[in-house]
Amino acid sequence: MQHLLVALIVAGCAGYAVWVLMPSALRRTTARLALRAPWPQAVVARLNKAAQASTGCGCDGCDAKPAAPARAGATTHTIQIHRRPKSRP
Repeated sequence: MQHLLVALIVAGCAGYAVWVLMPSALRRTTARLALRAPWPQAVVARLNKAAQASTGCGCDGCDAKPAAPARAGATTHTIQIHRRPKSRP
């Protein structure tokens, strides 16, 4: 019984690692294919979210609201980069 439990835990961890590390295009395709099977509602919601194309914000799955537009009176600041001179040996 103990070996069966350990095998299930290892298989679950391996599946999670493969899911997280696979490319997003392959993850979307896999999620669309998995949606054909009957799943509980919670699993269907996660698969639907994974099957959608990325928003391009760089943090797939981020539910944060988009940044507010800049105010009319907002000022911009110039960033200056000062390089150090190369030292000679």
